[in-house]
Amino acid sequence: MNQNTSVYDSKPWTKHYGQAIAAQLPVPQHANLAELIRVSEVRFAQHKAFTTCLPNGMYGTLTYAQVAEYADAFAVYLRECIGLAAGARVAIQTPNCLAYPVVAFGVLKAGCVLVNTNPLYTATEMAHQFSDSGAEALVIVDMFANKVEGLLAKTAIKKVIVCEVPQFFPAIPRAVIRSVMKVWNQVLPAIGIAHIRLASALTEGARAAQAKNIDVAAYTAGIGRDTLAVLQYTGGTTGVSRGCMLTHGNLLSNRDQVHAMAGSQIVEGAECVLTALPLYHIFAFQVNLMSFYAVGAHNVLSPSPRPIGNLQRALENYPITWISGVNTLFNALLNEEWFSAFPPTKLKAAVAGGAALQHPVAERWKRVTGTTIAEGYGLSEAAPMVSFNPLTGLQKPDSIGIPAPGTEVRLVDDEGQAVAQGQPGELIVRGPQVMAGYWLRPEETAQAIRDGWLYTGDVAVMDADGYFKIVDRKKDLVLVSGFNVYPNEIEDVIAQMEDVLEVGVIGVPDARTGEAVRAYVVTLRDGLTEDAVRAHCRKHLTDYKVPKAIEFRSELPKTPVGKILRKELRAEYAKAQDAR
Repeated sequence: MNQNTSVYDSKPWTKHYGQAIAAQLPVPQHANLAELIRVSEVRFAQHKAFTTCLPNGMYGTLTYAQVAEYADAFAVYLRECIGLAAGARVAIQTPNCLAYPVVAFGVLKAGCVLVNTNPLYTATEMAHQFSDSGAEALVIVDMFANKVEGLLAKTAIKKVIVCEVPQFFPAIPRAVIRSVMKVWNQVLPAIGIAHIRLASALTEGARAAQAKNIDVAAYTAGIGRDTLAVLQYTGGTTGVSRGCMLTHGNLLSNRDQVHAMAGSQIVEGAECVLTALPLYHIFAFQVNLMSFYAVGAHNVLSPSPRPIGNLQRALENYPITWISGVNTLFNALLNEEWFSAFPPTKLKAAVAGGAALQHPVAERWKRVTGTTIAEGYGLSEAAPMVSFNPLTGLQKPDSIGIPAPGTEVRLVDDEGQAVAQGQPGELIVRGPQVMAGYWLRPEETAQAIRDGWLYTGDVAVMDADGYFKIVDRKKDLVLVSGFNVYPNEIEDVIAQMEDVLEVGVIGVPDARTGEAVRAYVVTLRDGLTEDAVRAHCRKHLTDYKVPKAIEFRSELPKTPVGKILRKELRAEYAKAQDAR
């Protein structure tokens, strides 16, 4: 340990907790997630829990009591009707819809392990995740159920349950929606595998519960905070996704940390949160689903925020108080005339994560909505929140804020030694939210977690107040003539240009400088030139940071959450060079 360690051990950020943030996490209240879910179901039984709002304004809503009824029935179905044991993995592959919380809570109440799966996965990606996790049951939306054909023999899946986007809608709107999807949009393919519909599974579960006089709470009576709850898959160093083992304690502790950072602005039973990010992503799963469910919020679910106009009815028809999202989502909303002209009037704040929040977007959001975008930082391996910008007191817009209570953070060099305050270093984390490890990958676990510290792979700096700023991913660092160049910095500068909608920056091989900066730009209108972009960059960046090449695109590759995929831009560039 070197002399710089004390800079982080003294936790300078705690002086900014003030009255709104408790310095210590509360004594754990729940042994497992099922207990947390049941408490909210009783406290807020008659409150609206979830609404799926479609772009055409049609919607379906479930109360907390209804969610409890259906989730209990699904838990019984898993345990009694298909015979799963405690700890069995159950994959869920749906967009945001009412079926998701019912199934997810049912899995947790059954004492099983939830495996979140992107519904847009290809058959190859699905086969890997299902076989790797050892999932024994799959809940999949009908729009993509045909992708399972040919995969089951390679997995341990014994039952496929099919749900639908308008699940639990009133009969007439549901029939209209399904007719349009099937006949007009032709997005409901024939399903050529043995399956059961979710509605039938719930009926079977309810009958079994009544016939056997089952107390669903008994399924989780022996489950504690160290028990595995969720397998959250994330990209691996080999390119193959790996499952982060998140325990009940990881997720419950992180829920307490989220509430510690934002709870002073939350009124229990009175909040309305817009969930545009997919619930299968750890950010939305923890913040929108678990954390807001615990305080009795009404969660408005959008099955797809693309195009961004899909969110218009939700924002106009519901008293949205919170929005979570990524930079691209907020930027897209700000470029919609209907949003800028009539921003949500009840909004308290927006929460950003998943990718760097660009300064021009944050400033414009403040002007348009009168509220702040509070940027935080997290990763799947930390369930996910590590830090957050306080909603009261000192706020720093170009920062990921301060570590949550119960979280230790250091910045270290390549030898693992703490760097001085103000110097860039890899951000490492220790706390109750850090995962148990990677599923079936002891070597990668040992590389990621050393002496109890999670090595994130993100480069950050800490200022004198203890506020952190992400400089970039270590793997995205560009070395130009030996100088470190961070793509985030260049992207933020280019995004300041009023004709720029989106920008992605990567490093590419260069015979003279080792690597060179290459920028990909999406414009709001025609006319922007490479010379204009470079001239703008030279006003704000030293010469070696100015992009050597600029390519204009109609769109950039993104994750389902909306994070720009630099690795795909690098792969595209390498493929183009190989083809020459």
